[in-house]
Amino acid sequence: MGLDNVAVVVQASIARLVIGLIVLLTGCSVAMVAQGNPATPQHRDTDDPALTHRLSPKATSSIIAEGKIKLDVVVDDGAGKPVLELQPWDFKVFDNNRVRKVLSFRAYDGVTVMPDPPVEVILVMDTLNLPFQQVAFVRGEVDQFLRQNGGKLKQPLTLVLLTDAGIRFQPRPSTDGNAIASVVDGIKGSVSVINSAMGGDGYVERFQRSAKAMDNIAQNEARKPGRKLLIWVGPGWPILNRPSDGYSDREQRRNFDNIVELSTALRQARITAYSVAPSSAATPNTLLYKSFLNPVKTYRDADFGNMALKVLVTQTGGKILGPDNDLAGQISRCIEDANAFYRISFDPPAAVHADEYHDLRVTVDKPETMVRTSSGYYNQPAEH
Repeated sequence: MGLDNVAVVVQASIARLVIGLIVLLTGCSVAMVAQGNPATPQHRDTDDPALTHRLSPKATSSIIAEGKIKLDVVVDDGAGKPVLELQPWDFKVFDNNRVRKVLSFRAYDGVTVMPDPPVEVILVMDTLNLPFQQVAFVRGEVDQFLRQNGGKLKQPLTLVLLTDAGIRFQPRPSTDGNAIASVVDGIKGSVSVINSAMGGDGYVERFQRSAKAMDNIAQNEARKPGRKLLIWVGPGWPILNRPSDGYSDREQRRNFDNIVELSTALRQARITAYSVAPSSAATPNTLLYKSFLNPVKTYRDADFGNMALKVLVTQTGGKILGPDNDLAGQISRCIEDANAFYRISFDPPAAVHADEYHDLRVTVDKPETMVRTSSGYYNQPAEH
């Protein structure tokens, strides 16, 4: 059963499984990761990039002499090339359509001014949501990307593998593409125990595990400084629609809490998400995610579709590439965003209540430019 039938088949399954889903993102997934609290990984090469299990820690906070809301901003011209040498006065930040004062500004051009620490690439191979027949093809494309330029990667890269058995992480980032490729070569495809024979139950299970994995990654990366590009290789998880009988008030509130937590974790971890996919990922419902792009301002607006992969990619200012079979090229195009960007910050207005949603829009005083950054954030009242 294809993803294009998801809107029909999940109706019956959601009603009896939604209670299980309300715990999504709120607890530690101990079944997926081993016990332990490893030290914060450092950006260094390693000859042992083997995948390991890792516990999802909570994000730690730090005091930074910047505004409370910090944004990584990519500015492209009409041809998709980075626009460099912009100055602070070229930018305007609109928070709920009101201009906010930029408190800090830093420009990186990728040549004379490089980010420190280097921008990390998190490459997620999602075999949980790939058809069995596509795993070998995707593995080959990832291998091709890693081994280009003699295996010397431009950015430190962390490999993450998502399967029906859970999520595994490379212990630390590495620029040794050949070493990481040796790990990829050892990934074997297998018929997933979560398959189309499960009907709607299978869609719910894949959604739950995938969205939990995204949150797990964000919580881990929030412990590390620097900007990250998260490239999700695969079609993404099923987009679940609201059941015909709706959600209970309690379920709606818990779903809203999950959306707020994931959105905040991605922003605080400085993650920009990207989606790359093979041609087999094309379905009649490829654009269904656009139905869930509207901001979730209250718990009554919350739906599981608001946590779809392409929704998160759009909200973090990333790119949706493919579907086509040049996956190695798609990954390379995502990484072009790594080193030419702007870092700006501002203070938000006082929040009236908890989880107060704010639309974000950043503009530059240059014609024919495209600005990509976070599309919004959840503001919180000041602690007294």
